[in-house]
Amino acid sequence: MRWDPARYAAFSDERSRPFHDLVAQIGREAPRRVVDLGCGPGALTATLSERWPSARVVGMDSSADMLAQAEPLTHRHPGLSFERRAIEDWAPTPEDDVVVTNAALQWVPTHTELLPGWLAAMPSGSWFAMQVPGNFDSPSHALMRAVAAEGPWASTLEGVLRADPVLDPAGYLELFEDNGFAATAWETIYAQLLPGEDPVLEWVRGTGLRPVLAALDTADPSGATTAAFEAEYAERLRHAYPAGPHGTVFPFRRVFAVAHRR
Repeated sequence: MRWDPARYAAFSDERSRPFHDLVAQIGREAPRRVVDLGCGPGALTATLSERWPSARVVGMDSSADMLAQAEPLTHRHPGLSFERRAIEDWAPTPEDDVVVTNAALQWVPTHTELLPGWLAAMPSGSWFAMQVPGNFDSPSHALMRAVAAEGPWASTLEGVLRADPVLDPAGYLELFEDNGFAATAWETIYAQLLPGEDPVLEWVRGTGLRPVLAALDTADPSGATTAAFEAEYAERLRHAYPAGPHGTVFPFRRVFAVAHRR
């Protein structure tokens, strides 16, 4: 299942707002090393180099396509580098004073099991900041699951879509506090105004719909099944998210937690 950097970047302004809201809550002034887990195409990781110019900033991602897009940024930011690595395979170093992960841990079903080990390995005074989508019960995802289960592609898509893989803010607050970190956790619903035809479909094509598209394309390389699925899904999305005079309003819930080690 490959990532498409161009499609992901189609709503770059909307996708970047939670990142900036998250990072603004980090209180570390001069970290030695900053890690961005699931950095994607790297543009937001580069802003960490701008905030902390003396730090070594490392963006990590499992997608070669995303990292190919990110690599040229290192020429403009001497302290910035990128590594290809799955989040599950990462472990903190003694110099990782700040760890940021933005809209990535929802792809790691075991992240709540991994977090205690990561936190235990981080140095005194370090910060961990995370943000995950909390929209798995919203119409965009509920309709995706319904269409996947009802159509002629149901057997192909059985087990492809996951249950809600994230906690609520209270769950993350407790997890960090239990592991020796002073934490703040909250949620925000961004009312995003999306332009164009079928913009919610276009949004999820770059993120949550990817596993479905990959499974359908593998089962039917002609693309006919994928087109039929998208047509049915798009019709339901239009009713759930009607276009207005200024565009389509797409409410998006995000869950945040920022914590520092006591």
